[in-house]
Amino acid sequence: MPKRPIFAKFFGAIIGLLFVAAVGEEARAGDPVEGRAKAAMCRTCHGVDGLATIPTAPHLAGESHVYLSSQLKAFRSGKREHEIMSVIAKQLSDKDIEDLAAWYSSIEISVTLPE
Repeated sequence: MPKRPIFAKFFGAIIGLLFVAAVGEEARAGDPVEGRAKAAMCRTCHGVDGLATIPTAPHLAGESHVYLSSQLKAFRSGKREHEIMSVIAKQLSDKDIEDLAAWYSSIEISVTLPE
């Protein structure tokens, strides 16, 4: 019988850690309102609505927050290179990146499949 309380404490600790991790993730998720304002510099290539205006730029609307954040950080660090994005991303703070990712990931898009 003593194993059960130890298991319950262990299980409770795991749940607590998961809760703290979830709250931490939410806290650094960025502000989409601030991201929208910061996205003004992105509109020439990625459009005001996150739908690219030039064929060589990707659409950002509705993309995963994690993906957008990791790609911007990769451009900033030099792990990923692009003649324009590498220069732009070097100027971005972690907060800028999180806000931009929050904005673009909050845009809802719809898809219509051909018949």
